[in-house]
Amino acid sequence: MLDVRRLRILQYLATYGTVAAAAEALHLTAPAVSQQLAVLEREAGLPVVERHGRTLRLTAAGELLVVHAEVVLGDLAAAESDLAALRGGRRGQVRVAAFASAARTLLPAVYRALGPAREDPAPPLTIHLAVLEPEEALEALRKREADAAVVHGYTVLPRNFPSGSEQEVLMEDPVVAVLHPGRAERLGLAPGKPADLADLARDPWLTPGPETSCYEMIQRTCGAAGFVPDIRVRSSDFAVLTALVAAGAGVALAPRLAVPEGSDGVSLHPLVVPVSRTVFTVSRSGTARRPDIHHLTSLLRDAAEGWTAGPP
Repeated sequence: MLDVRRLRILQYLATYGTVAAAAEALHLTAPAVSQQLAVLEREAGLPVVERHGRTLRLTAAGELLVVHAEVVLGDLAAAESDLAALRGGRRGQVRVAAFASAARTLLPAVYRALGPAREDPAPPLTIHLAVLEPEEALEALRKREADAAVVHGYTVLPRNFPSGSEQEVLMEDPVVAVLHPGRAERLGLAPGKPADLADLARDPWLTPGPETSCYEMIQRTCGAAGFVPDIRVRSSDFAVLTALVAAGAGVALAPRLAVPEGSDGVSLHPLVVPVSRTVFTVSRSGTARRPDIHHLTSLLRDAAEGWTAGPP
Protein backbone atom coordinates (compact mmCIF):
# COMPACT_ATOMS: atom_id res chain seq x y z
CA MET A 1 0.00 0.00 0.00
CA LEU A 2 1.43 3.37 -1.03
CA ASP A 3 1.61 5.99 1.71
CA VAL A 4 0.21 9.42 0.78
CA ARG A 5 2.80 11.22 2.91
CA ARG A 6 5.61 9.58 0.96
CA LEU A 7 3.91 10.45 -2.32
CA ARG A 8 3.89 14.06 -1.17
CA ILE A 9 7.63 13.87 -0.47
CA LEU A 10 8.21 12.49 -3.98
CA GLN A 11 6.11 15.29 -5.44
CA TYR A 12 8.17 17.87 -3.54
CA LEU A 13 11.36 16.28 -4.84
CA ALA A 14 10.02 16.59 -8.39
CA THR A 15 9.10 20.23 -7.74
CA TYR A 16 12.26 21.40 -5.98
CA GLY A 17 14.80 19.23 -7.76
CA THR A 18 17.03 18.21 -4.85
CA VAL A 19 16.60 16.32 -1.60
CA ALA A 20 17.95 19.28 0.36
CA ALA A 21 15.52 21.75 -1.19
CA ALA A 22 12.56 19.37 -0.80
CA ALA A 23 13.52 18.72 2.82
CA GLU A 24 13.68 22.45 3.54
CA ALA A 25 10.26 23.04 1.96
CA LEU A 26 8.78 20.15 3.95
CA HIS A 27 10.52 21.20 7.20
CA LEU A 28 12.29 17.85 7.37
CA THR A 29 15.91 16.81 7.39
CA ALA A 30 17.55 15.55 4.20
CA PRO A 31 18.24 12.11 5.76
CA ALA A 32 14.56 11.84 6.71
CA VAL A 33 13.52 12.58 3.12
CA SER A 34 15.99 10.01 1.78
CA GLN A 35 14.73 7.43 4.26
CA GLN A 36 11.10 7.99 3.25
CA LEU A 37 12.01 7.69 -0.44
CA ALA A 38 13.71 4.37 0.28
CA VAL A 39 10.54 3.13 2.01
CA LEU A 40 8.46 4.34 -0.94
CA GLU A 41 10.65 2.31 -3.30
CA ARG A 42 10.00 -0.79 -1.22
CA GLU A 43 6.26 -0.09 -1.31
CA ALA A 44 6.35 0.48 -5.08
CA GLY A 45 8.59 -2.49 -5.78
CA LEU A 46 10.63 -0.36 -8.21
CA PRO A 47 13.26 2.37 -7.92
CA VAL A 48 11.63 5.82 -7.96
CA VAL A 49 14.86 7.85 -8.04
CA GLU A 50 18.30 7.27 -9.47
CA ARG A 51 21.61 9.03 -8.96
CA HIS A 52 22.70 11.35 -11.74
CA GLY A 53 26.09 12.79 -10.88
CA ARG A 54 25.69 14.40 -7.47
CA THR A 55 21.93 14.72 -7.72
CA LEU A 56 18.90 12.44 -7.86
CA ARG A 57 16.43 12.30 -10.68
CA LEU A 58 13.14 10.49 -11.05
CA THR A 59 12.97 7.14 -12.78
CA ALA A 60 10.11 6.27 -15.11
CA ALA A 61 8.34 4.74 -12.11
CA GLY A 62 8.97 7.89 -10.09
CA GLU A 63 7.55 10.13 -12.81
CA LEU A 64 4.48 7.89 -13.06
CA LEU A 65 3.95 8.09 -9.30
CA VAL A 66 4.24 11.89 -9.36
CA VAL A 67 1.44 12.06 -11.94
CA HIS A 68 -0.78 9.91 -9.73
CA ALA A 69 0.35 11.79 -6.60
CA GLU A 70 -0.90 15.06 -8.07
CA VAL A 71 -4.33 13.50 -8.64
CA VAL A 72 -4.48 11.94 -5.15
CA LEU A 73 -3.21 15.06 -3.39
CA GLY A 74 -5.54 17.22 -5.45
CA ASP A 75 -8.49 15.09 -4.33
CA LEU A 76 -7.37 15.40 -0.71
CA ALA A 77 -7.09 19.16 -1.11
CA ALA A 78 -10.61 19.21 -2.55
CA ALA A 79 -11.89 17.22 0.42
CA GLU A 80 -10.22 19.65 2.81
CA SER A 81 -11.78 22.54 0.88
CA ASP A 82 -15.25 21.02 1.14
CA LEU A 83 -14.81 20.42 4.87
CA ALA A 84 -13.68 24.01 5.33
CA ALA A 85 -16.81 25.16 3.51
CA LEU A 86 -18.97 23.03 5.79
CA ARG A 87 -17.28 24.57 8.82
CA GLY A 88 -18.61 27.85 7.50
CA GLY A 89 -15.89 30.11 6.87
CA ARG A 90 -14.82 32.26 4.06
CA ARG A 91 -12.32 33.85 6.38
CA GLY A 92 -8.72 33.06 5.76
CA GLN A 93 -5.43 34.23 4.32
CA VAL A 94 -4.54 33.84 0.65
CA ARG A 95 -1.13 34.43 -0.92
CA VAL A 96 -1.66 35.84 -4.41
CA ALA A 97 0.91 36.27 -7.18
CA ALA A 98 -0.27 38.55 -10.00
CA PHE A 99 1.28 40.31 -12.99
CA ALA A 100 1.70 44.07 -12.69
CA SER A 101 -1.22 45.39 -14.74
CA ALA A 102 -3.65 43.01 -13.04
CA ALA A 103 -2.28 44.09 -9.65
CA ARG A 104 -2.79 47.72 -10.67
CA THR A 105 -6.31 47.39 -12.13
CA LEU A 106 -8.08 44.31 -10.72
CA LEU A 107 -6.66 43.89 -7.23
CA PRO A 108 -7.65 47.40 -6.03
CA ALA A 109 -11.30 46.46 -6.64
CA VAL A 110 -10.78 43.32 -4.56
CA TYR A 111 -9.24 45.31 -1.72
CA ARG A 112 -12.09 47.83 -1.88
CA ALA A 113 -14.61 44.99 -1.59
CA LEU A 114 -12.79 43.82 1.55
CA GLY A 115 -12.25 47.33 2.93
CA PRO A 116 -13.72 49.37 5.79
CA ALA A 117 -16.80 50.39 3.77
CA ARG A 118 -18.21 46.89 4.14
CA GLU A 119 -21.15 46.36 6.47
CA ASP A 120 -19.54 43.31 8.10
CA PRO A 121 -16.72 44.64 10.34
CA ALA A 122 -14.88 41.29 10.46
CA PRO A 123 -12.54 40.96 7.46
CA PRO A 124 -13.56 37.87 5.46
CA LEU A 125 -10.19 37.55 3.80
CA THR A 126 -6.61 38.69 4.20
CA ILE A 127 -4.57 38.96 1.01
CA HIS A 128 -0.79 38.79 0.75
CA LEU A 129 0.11 40.05 -2.73
CA ALA A 130 3.33 39.55 -4.70
CA VAL A 131 3.67 41.23 -8.10
CA LEU A 132 5.34 38.70 -10.40
CA GLU A 133 5.57 37.97 -14.12
CA PRO A 134 3.38 34.98 -15.09
CA GLU A 135 6.26 32.50 -15.27
CA GLU A 136 7.42 33.52 -11.79
CA ALA A 137 3.86 33.46 -10.45
CA LEU A 138 3.28 29.91 -11.69
CA GLU A 139 6.60 28.81 -10.22
CA ALA A 140 5.58 30.32 -6.86
CA LEU A 141 2.29 28.41 -7.10
CA ARG A 142 4.08 25.19 -7.99
CA LYS A 143 6.43 25.59 -5.03
CA ARG A 144 3.51 26.41 -2.70
CA GLU A 145 4.81 29.92 -2.11
CA ALA A 146 1.47 31.21 -3.46
CA ASP A 147 -2.08 29.90 -3.12
CA ALA A 148 -3.40 31.54 -6.28
CA ALA A 149 -1.87 33.16 -9.35
CA VAL A 150 -3.24 35.70 -11.81
CA VAL A 151 -1.48 35.15 -15.14
CA HIS A 152 -2.04 35.72 -18.83
CA GLY A 153 -1.46 34.09 -22.21
CA TYR A 154 -1.59 35.73 -25.65
CA THR A 155 -3.43 34.41 -28.69
CA VAL A 156 -0.04 34.41 -30.46
CA LEU A 157 1.79 33.06 -27.39
CA PRO A 158 -0.36 30.59 -25.43
CA ARG A 159 0.38 29.99 -21.75
CA ASN A 160 1.54 26.58 -20.56
CA PHE A 161 0.24 25.62 -17.13
CA PRO A 162 1.98 23.28 -14.68
CA SER A 163 0.52 19.86 -14.05
CA GLY A 164 -1.54 19.66 -10.90
CA SER A 165 -3.16 23.07 -11.44
CA GLU A 166 -6.61 24.37 -12.31
CA GLN A 167 -7.38 27.48 -14.37
CA GLU A 168 -10.36 29.78 -14.74
CA VAL A 169 -10.65 32.47 -17.41
CA LEU A 170 -11.21 35.90 -15.90
CA MET A 171 -11.33 38.09 -19.01
CA GLU A 172 -10.09 38.78 -22.51
CA ASP A 173 -7.79 41.80 -22.74
CA PRO A 174 -7.38 43.21 -26.28
CA VAL A 175 -3.98 44.40 -27.49
CA VAL A 176 -4.10 47.96 -28.85
CA ALA A 177 -1.79 50.16 -30.87
CA VAL A 178 -0.71 53.18 -28.82
CA LEU A 179 -0.10 56.12 -31.17
CA HIS A 180 0.54 59.85 -30.95
CA PRO A 181 -2.70 61.58 -32.05
CA GLY A 182 -0.80 63.30 -34.87
CA ARG A 183 0.46 59.95 -36.15
CA ALA A 184 -3.05 58.52 -36.00
CA GLU A 185 -4.39 61.51 -37.91
CA ARG A 186 -1.76 61.09 -40.65
CA LEU A 187 -2.86 57.47 -40.98
CA GLY A 188 -6.49 58.54 -41.22
CA LEU A 189 -7.37 56.74 -38.00
CA ALA A 190 -10.28 58.15 -36.04
CA PRO A 191 -10.26 57.29 -32.30
CA GLY A 192 -11.00 53.59 -31.85
CA LYS A 193 -10.59 52.73 -35.54
CA PRO A 194 -8.53 49.55 -36.12
CA ALA A 195 -4.90 50.04 -37.10
CA ASP A 196 -3.03 48.02 -39.69
CA LEU A 197 0.39 47.20 -38.24
CA ALA A 198 1.93 47.12 -41.71
CA ASP A 199 1.40 50.90 -41.80
CA LEU A 200 3.70 51.21 -38.76
CA ALA A 201 6.58 49.16 -40.14
CA ARG A 202 8.86 52.20 -40.56
CA ASP A 203 8.03 53.82 -37.21
CA PRO A 204 10.32 53.79 -34.17
CA TRP A 205 9.01 51.23 -31.68
CA LEU A 206 8.79 51.34 -27.90
CA THR A 207 8.53 47.93 -26.22
CA PRO A 208 8.88 46.16 -22.88
CA GLY A 209 12.14 44.34 -22.15
CA PRO A 210 12.95 41.01 -23.83
CA GLU A 211 12.47 39.18 -20.52
CA THR A 212 8.69 39.72 -20.79
CA SER A 213 6.12 37.72 -22.74
CA CYS A 214 4.73 41.02 -24.07
CA TYR A 215 8.02 41.58 -25.91
CA GLU A 216 7.73 38.18 -27.59
CA MET A 217 4.08 38.91 -28.43
CA ILE A 218 5.15 42.12 -30.19
CA GLN A 219 7.87 40.32 -32.13
CA ARG A 220 5.41 37.65 -33.32
CA THR A 221 2.62 40.11 -34.12
CA CYS A 222 4.89 42.41 -36.11
CA GLY A 223 6.45 39.39 -37.82
CA ALA A 224 3.01 38.23 -38.92
CA ALA A 225 2.47 41.74 -40.37
CA GLY A 226 5.67 41.35 -42.40
CA PHE A 227 8.32 43.37 -40.55
CA VAL A 228 10.75 43.41 -37.65
CA PRO A 229 10.12 46.39 -35.33
CA ASP A 230 12.84 49.03 -35.09
CA ILE A 231 13.03 49.18 -31.29
CA ARG A 232 14.31 52.50 -29.92
CA VAL A 233 13.11 52.25 -26.30
CA ARG A 234 12.78 49.30 -23.92
CA SER A 235 10.93 49.66 -20.63
CA SER A 236 8.68 47.22 -18.82
CA ASP A 237 6.83 50.17 -17.26
CA PHE A 238 3.88 50.84 -19.54
CA ALA A 239 3.43 54.29 -17.99
CA VAL A 240 6.89 55.16 -19.35
CA LEU A 241 6.08 53.78 -22.80
CA THR A 242 2.76 55.65 -22.92
CA ALA A 243 4.33 58.94 -21.84
CA LEU A 244 7.03 58.59 -24.50
CA VAL A 245 4.46 57.83 -27.20
CA ALA A 246 2.63 61.01 -26.12
CA ALA A 247 5.94 62.87 -26.54
CA GLY A 248 6.30 61.60 -30.11
CA ALA A 249 9.07 59.07 -29.48
CA GLY A 250 7.39 56.32 -31.48
CA VAL A 251 4.60 53.76 -31.40
CA ALA A 252 3.79 50.88 -29.06
CA LEU A 253 1.61 47.82 -28.65
CA ALA A 254 0.08 47.16 -25.26
CA PRO A 255 -2.71 45.13 -23.70
CA ARG A 256 -5.54 47.53 -22.87
CA LEU A 257 -5.31 46.59 -19.20
CA ALA A 258 -1.68 47.75 -19.15
CA VAL A 259 -2.35 51.26 -20.50
CA PRO A 260 -2.53 53.63 -17.50
CA GLU A 261 -6.00 55.02 -16.80
CA GLY A 262 -6.60 58.51 -18.12
CA SER A 263 -3.55 58.48 -20.39
CA ASP A 264 -3.52 61.84 -22.16
CA GLY A 265 -1.83 62.57 -25.44
CA VAL A 266 -2.18 59.10 -26.99
CA SER A 267 -4.66 57.49 -29.35
CA LEU A 268 -5.62 53.84 -28.77
CA HIS A 269 -6.59 51.56 -31.64
CA PRO A 270 -7.54 47.88 -31.87
CA LEU A 271 -5.71 45.90 -34.52
CA VAL A 272 -7.05 44.98 -37.97
CA VAL A 273 -5.86 41.44 -37.20
CA PRO A 274 -6.91 41.21 -33.54
CA VAL A 275 -4.54 40.03 -30.83
CA SER A 276 -5.60 39.60 -27.23
CA ARG A 277 -4.39 38.11 -24.01
CA THR A 278 -6.50 35.90 -21.81
CA VAL A 279 -6.28 36.56 -18.07
CA PHE A 280 -6.56 33.50 -15.83
CA THR A 281 -6.71 32.67 -12.17
CA VAL A 282 -4.72 29.54 -11.37
CA SER A 283 -4.71 27.41 -8.23
CA ARG A 284 -3.38 24.01 -7.31
CA SER A 285 -5.69 21.12 -8.13
CA GLY A 286 -8.38 20.65 -5.51
CA THR A 287 -7.90 24.01 -3.80
CA ALA A 288 -10.19 26.16 -5.98
CA ARG A 289 -13.16 25.17 -3.75
CA ARG A 290 -11.34 26.26 -0.60
CA PRO A 291 -13.64 28.98 0.77
CA ASP A 292 -11.01 31.71 0.92
CA ILE A 293 -9.65 31.00 -2.58
CA HIS A 294 -13.20 30.66 -3.94
CA HIS A 295 -14.07 34.04 -2.39
CA LEU A 296 -10.96 35.66 -3.87
CA THR A 297 -11.74 34.25 -7.32
CA SER A 298 -15.29 35.56 -7.08
CA LEU A 299 -14.03 39.06 -6.23
CA LEU A 300 -11.52 38.94 -9.09
CA ARG A 301 -14.29 37.87 -11.44
CA ASP A 302 -16.40 40.84 -10.35
CA ALA A 303 -13.43 43.17 -10.87
CA ALA A 304 -12.79 41.78 -14.35
CA GLU A 305 -16.45 42.14 -15.30
CA GLY A 306 -16.40 45.73 -14.09
CA TRP A 307 -13.33 46.49 -16.19
CA THR A 308 -14.76 44.78 -19.28
CA ALA A 309 -18.00 46.74 -18.92
CA GLY A 310 -16.06 50.00 -19.12
CA PRO A 311 -12.39 50.56 -18.28
CA PRO A 312 -11.54 53.93 -16.76
